[in-house]
Amino acid sequence: MLGGGLGAGGRHLVSMATLRYFGPGFPIGTLTVNVVGSLIMGLFIGWLVKHEAAHLQSLRYFLATGFLGGFTTFSAFSLDTSVLWERGDTHLALTYVLASVVLSIGAVFAGLMIMRQVGS
Repeated sequence: MLGGGLGAGGRHLVSMATLRYFGPGFPIGTLTVNVVGSLIMGLFIGWLVKHEAAHLQSLRYFLATGFLGGFTTFSAFSLDTSVLWERGDTHLALTYVLASVVLSIGAVFAGLMIMRQVGS
């Protein structure tokens, strides 16, 4: 929970900083946290695997699930995709990417449409 709160606070700071420097024309803050969070996830999980650090589960939960989960859930999506890809399930990985993007964006539009109808 503490990691999640810190991650969400970090996401807010990055969003505010990028909004100040780049303006509201493009969601550079969201793009930044997604890419940076995914890089940190890859570095951290790779480090854990390389060092066979199974005894550091509490650190994994704090950083990967908590901090990075609060900073960006895109990092978890990216890790899931890379696991599928690396185990040779490239078709499944591509299906997961396509389904996640299309269904998630579709769900946002559906939610907006529902709420517009409810508000009428």
